[in-house]
Amino acid sequence: MNRNLSLALATGLATVLAAGVPALAQEGIAIPAPSVAAPAADTGVAIVAGGCFWGVQGVFQHVDGVSNAISGYAGGAGDTANYRTVGSGRTGHAEAVEVRYDPKRISYGEILHIFFSVAHDPTELNRQGPDTGTQYRSAIFPQNPAQAALAKAYVDQLDAAGTFDAPIVTTIEPGQGFYLAEDYHQDYLTLNPTAPYIVHNDLPKIAHLRKLFPDEYRDDPVLVSDAGS
Repeated sequence: MNRNLSLALATGLATVLAAGVPALAQEGIAIPAPSVAAPAADTGVAIVAGGCFWGVQGVFQHVDGVSNAISGYAGGAGDTANYRTVGSGRTGHAEAVEVRYDPKRISYGEILHIFFSVAHDPTELNRQGPDTGTQYRSAIFPQNPAQAALAKAYVDQLDAAGTFDAPIVTTIEPGQGFYLAEDYHQDYLTLNPTAPYIVHNDLPKIAHLRKLFPDEYRDDPVLVSDAGS
């Protein structure tokens, strides 16, 4: 079964089962784009965390202009950057995704716009959906001061506008390294589109990306395996 057909079938199943999914995951949310301009010297790398990295990776793999989205860990030390240890919730790590993109096609601000709109719920503290613990926190790991300033300004903008029903709890954590997750976590959404966890929690995010960001959405995901990483 090809990727598109498999994903289409699973997305249909996700619609049927959506009654048990939190409101944000069911509906997505249309929010304002950042009012602050993107950094002049855009690095083309964004690192974000918003719950299990399977869904966040899957969202950005369907974004036009993204050349790779890689699951990993950020916020802790290299010697604890493995799934078993991170799962303890005591390493400082969050399950994170490194998004590599072409700044001529999509900006850092647009990456954050998608992150806050459909990739996760930024008002849930140390959890996303069924997953709990600091490793599932909402976080941004800026690569330079300009990214940090834009991220903070955007959070302040959304909070001031009352965009969400509760305050944003996303942390901004500069100066943290990124460590690749194990191979079996890469491309997980695409490789397992009918897994119950993916159907309930992550496929609705892909549908909302397509609905809310039609100009940025791409049908064929860019996969880690295709990039040779």
